[in-house]
Amino acid sequence: MKIINLSSIANPISISVQNPSRSDYDRFIGLEHYDSGEPVITRFQGTELLTTSAKAFKANDILIARRNVYLKRAGIVFFDGITSGDSIILRLKEDTQKTIGYSREDLIRYIPFMLNSEHFWIYANKHADGMNSKRISKDTLLEYEFELPSIDEMRDISDKLWAAYRLKEAYKKLLVTTDEMVKSQFIEMYYNTHNKQTLESVCPIMSKGITPKYVESSSVLVINQACIHWDGQRLGNIKYHNEEIPVRKRILESGDVLLNATGNGTLGRCCVFICPSDNNTYINDGHVIALSTDRAVILPEVLNTYLSLNDTQAEIYRQYVTGSTNQVDIVFSDIKKMKVPVPSMDEQILFVEVLTQHEADIGLSDLSEMETGEFCPQIEDAADKMVLHAALKILNEEERQIVLLRTSAGLKHREIAADLEMPLATVLSKYNRAMKKLKKHLREEGVH
Repeated sequence: MKIINLSSIANPISISVQNPSRSDYDRFIGLEHYDSGEPVITRFQGTELLTTSAKAFKANDILIARRNVYLKRAGIVFFDGITSGDSIILRLKEDTQKTIGYSREDLIRYIPFMLNSEHFWIYANKHADGMNSKRISKDTLLEYEFELPSIDEMRDISDKLWAAYRLKEAYKKLLVTTDEMVKSQFIEMYYNTHNKQTLESVCPIMSKGITPKYVESSSVLVINQACIHWDGQRLGNIKYHNEEIPVRKRILESGDVLLNATGNGTLGRCCVFICPSDNNTYINDGHVIALSTDRAVILPEVLNTYLSLNDTQAEIYRQYVTGSTNQVDIVFSDIKKMKVPVPSMDEQILFVEVLTQHEADIGLSDLSEMETGEFCPQIEDAADKMVLHAALKILNEEERQIVLLRTSAGLKHREIAADLEMPLATVLSKYNRAMKKLKKHLREEGVH
């Protein structure tokens, strides 16, 4: 083991780009493009609308969000571009082989994981300045001290983390496919219902949360926008409210639908809240709308699925949002009037049964704590080939037909049922069984 600090292997980079929209750069990374806990930054937007100066980065640089360090946002980039002043840019030194005995290439594969370790984020939070928007300075960041394993151990660790990332990405591809299947079923079965009601009529309780007084730890936990993701809640991003200050807003309950009400890249995200079985109190902050449905009228899972549809998201942005390109917010009084379809309760119960089976068979929850690795286009290709290979190799003929008709031909499950002359319930059952087989295969085989 070798103990070093970050400044011995990386330099901070600050190259100003004064007119981003007129520059040669076409990719911009803002804070909204980071994904908490992910070692690779893949999301970005164009630069044509940018009016403020930015900083240039190169492929293989590492970006760290200096604001709100509790959100754990750091990752490597594999393309050139620009970023905001809220990012710290680190570039690994060229001479590390000579100075510390480790090649730059080996460090590029390893350091993004190290910067997403609990050890690093504990250091960052401890040494960050401020209370409500904790910030880490460039100098403090460079003073971070850590252990480097031997070169053989480092390569072995990097290989395993990279393989884990590929497995996780393959799972995500399957999730996209099966999520679209579930959503298409929702559209097919419910979207054309004639019974449409306003959001406030199906949700007797709609509440924006408190303005918290943050502390390091307490029994009053705050669900914020970083906790809400399309695949469910992520409580690793939770914050704490001073329990000595009374909470005068409603406490969250299991089954509440949580809707992000602010932020480019996060507005509109929603999930069904599942309250942990502990003695803590859970509340939402002012950036999150909690929707408590009248379950005799509409089930939380049905409302959540409707809100997550692409058409619904487009409607929210088009009709119920205010703000500029830099900051957008849902207008609370307006969104209450949004019309939502309300299918019959029998249809809703059937849909939730299918949804529950889907999540049990192909969920990512068991991979949520898995560490991930470096990203490159070759990994995407390998993941695609692996998923297709698994489908062709391990499924029986009927399962293979159904999966390929859904994923390759893009047919809806009703169309598949008609094409194969099978009952719809049989198609759904065989599709779910096939997804379960694929999940098992992915676990056992991984991606090499």
